[in-house]
Amino acid sequence: MSECTHNCSSCSSADCSSRKPEPKDTLHEKSKVGKIIGVISGKGGVGKSTVSTLLAVALQRQGYRVGILDADITGPSIPKAFGLKSGTVEGDENGLYPAKTATGIEVVSLNLLLPDETSPVIWRGPVIAGTVKQFYTDVIWDNIDYLIVDCPPGTGDVPLTVFQTFQLNGVVIVSSPQELVAMIVKKAANMANMMNVPVLGLVENMSFVRCPDCGKEIKLFGESRIDAVAAEFGYPVLAKLAIDPAIAALVDAGRVEELAENPMADAAGNIAKALAK
Repeated sequence: MSECTHNCSSCSSADCSSRKPEPKDTLHEKSKVGKIIGVISGKGGVGKSTVSTLLAVALQRQGYRVGILDADITGPSIPKAFGLKSGTVEGDENGLYPAKTATGIEVVSLNLLLPDETSPVIWRGPVIAGTVKQFYTDVIWDNIDYLIVDCPPGTGDVPLTVFQTFQLNGVVIVSSPQELVAMIVKKAANMANMMNVPVLGLVENMSFVRCPDCGKEIKLFGESRIDAVAAEFGYPVLAKLAIDPAIAALVDAGRVEELAENPMADAAGNIAKALAK
């Protein structure tokens, strides 16, 4: 492989690790945002969007103003959890205005701009990444304390765009108990380290299911490995979330804000404390 000239416009390499970092984008001049938190995972199906949703609701309940940027363009699920419908994101000559949930959480997602939420988005990577950047630069966020960026899984175009051009204050990595996923977590952690973005901690989703009769924790996917991975990298374990049909039902019904007890409450408090330092 030829030596890197740092001229990205003429580079044919698929590996961006040796390139000069892109300049950070800036939020809309009318936006007021405190801290920006990315929620990432090395693979799909671990409940990253659920964690993003629960984290946003938990922070909102603790008195913070919160927004969610749904960066999963081809598989957006944030609007469904809050019962938001297509057409609720509006715009004018100044920019885009996010939709607001029942409790005032601001949300931007491509599904809110489509005429039908079931319409597929059949776009190539550069167009998708460009749309995510527009959500960051063109949306007018109304004086929020925390902006949660729900990233698609993996280490491809969109996560790379978020890491390189968003002014992230930190990321939360979501995992599940399987040994394979533990390996994928390390990929996400190494990506964050390579991009010099702080990892705020790990969340293990689907850690167990609680027996409704005796209360015993049943570990459907085997013993947890999150503590060992966290110790290896020196990250805190923010939460171990159970498989909870009650949460699933509320998310499916678009009523996640009605959740009686939020399992991410302590994690949200710890994140807020960490970012306040």
